[in-house]
Amino acid sequence: MSAPTHESIREAIATVIDPELRRPLTELDMVDSIDVDDSGIRVVIALTIVGCPASDRIHRDVEQAVARVANGHEVRVELSVMEPDRRAALITRLRGDRSPADQFGPDSLTRVVAVTSGKGGVGKSTVTTNLASVAAEQGLRVGVLDADVFGFSQPGLFGIEQAKPTRLDDMILPPLAGEVKVISIGMFVEPGTPVSWRGPMLHRTVNQFLTDVFFGDLDMLFVDMPPGTGDVAISVGQLLPHSDVVVVTTPQPSASDVAIRSGLVARQTGQQVVGVIETMSAGVLPDGTAVNLFGDGGGAQVASALEVPLLGQIPLSVTLRECGDQGTPVVQAHPDDPASLALVETFHALGATKESRVGVPLPVSPKH
Repeated sequence: MSAPTHESIREAIATVIDPELRRPLTELDMVDSIDVDDSGIRVVIALTIVGCPASDRIHRDVEQAVARVANGHEVRVELSVMEPDRRAALITRLRGDRSPADQFGPDSLTRVVAVTSGKGGVGKSTVTTNLASVAAEQGLRVGVLDADVFGFSQPGLFGIEQAKPTRLDDMILPPLAGEVKVISIGMFVEPGTPVSWRGPMLHRTVNQFLTDVFFGDLDMLFVDMPPGTGDVAISVGQLLPHSDVVVVTTPQPSASDVAIRSGLVARQTGQQVVGVIETMSAGVLPDGTAVNLFGDGGGAQVASALEVPLLGQIPLSVTLRECGDQGTPVVQAHPDDPASLALVETFHALGATKESRVGVPLPVSPKH
């Protein structure tokens, strides 16, 4: 059989997507060379860094893609590494005309949703994980920023505790949990190591997550906030003043009273509170027994006080708790569970609070 052309091989490689940057290898200038002779097809792919965590997957995917057009010829894929100047040019292309600080600035088309609560243990992080997963399943490009520096839990809830971000010079690429890009301080510290920082370090960490971490073009960024109204809440309000805020509470008054304060602080920093989510609502045990362990009315009380809608009520669910422990979002593992159904409805209710972008100019500039 005749050997494939360089063009057909390059078109095949163009179908391979970089697992971290989520763009075709050809677009990222990762194709070093393509050679075709009597001995077969030789392709050299330039990785972005030495020890690239996606190297095995890229090698396999390129080999399979080229084999589909090889007409029976032997395929050899070799890996090299970009030189510094070439990598720097790639970083410049990825960032485009925007500075890192403008990644989620006022002109960004990314909807930023900060998920907050008045106190810990109300299920705020679990809600964040599952809402992000629902958004990704809806076909949106989604990121999660774990701003709960002291009580980080997103790596565990997504089941990516061992994942480490990739650093390209001064750019950090967040690990992927399925189709969700996730960044957390838990990815930078050794297991079991506590984080005990004062205010300036907390502000610096959140700021670095918003500037040094390259999320790419996102439709939604969920920010898992720490409970309460401390330093991080103020920092996020300063750094993302245009973000929407969702307040999470349980039905009991002791939680709802404190939750109202977190919503008021968000407004003081210029953020918009768009709704309330109630967790640990009345649920049903496997034997059909109804359980109303934490009372009722807390979510409605907070929503009324803040004059925003109650977006959803997530019932008590053993399955929801088990999925959190296993590192699998319940909306993916058990979509028919009552908690999953409530979370999907909650996401749609959240979507209904989005302001129209009609008439807002796109953040683009003509190229000459």
